[in-house]
Amino acid sequence: MRVVNTDIIKACEGLRLDAYLCPANVWTIGYGHTRTAKSGLHIDESEAENLLRIDLAQTELFVSRYIRLELNQNQFDALCSLVFNIGPGNFKASTLRMKLNRGDIEGAAAEFPKWRKAGGRVLPGLVKRRLMERDLFLQPLEQALFEQSPSPTPQKQCHQPSESPRYSILGAWKACWRRI
Repeated sequence: MRVVNTDIIKACEGLRLDAYLCPANVWTIGYGHTRTAKSGLHIDESEAENLLRIDLAQTELFVSRYIRLELNQNQFDALCSLVFNIGPGNFKASTLRMKLNRGDIEGAAAEFPKWRKAGGRVLPGLVKRRLMERDLFLQPLEQALFEQSPSPTPQKQCHQPSESPRYSILGAWKACWRRI
């Protein structure tokens, strides 16, 4: 299975073309790429897209390997967004993964909001991201939560979408830009 919906990742990671230290004090560039990021590095948008594809391919393999339950596309995309952000080691040891592998979908969904810290601090952007991931995870496949959106523009961090249970990621983008 491959990630179809990268909207949460792109909206919450934001596009940064110059390397920066994230709140967890890790060099990051593009859409949350860390493996080859270092001080002074600059990339263009096509390089950021390529790094995201490479990073997602590794994330997809990891989720496919460590989740024994058959997932729908929304569940897979939500889990890949989570693993992309928290890392495979944290996910492998997580209660979320254990509950999911036991078939406890609701219990696994309830674990998403617990992954809200970076650098030992609760970050509002992570709180909002986890709610978006959880909502996508629980959304029936025939009722896609997010609509495909145009290519994102650089931004700082993810902000809460509207209170409506159905919202477009474009609305989330607009909310992000209003608060920056």
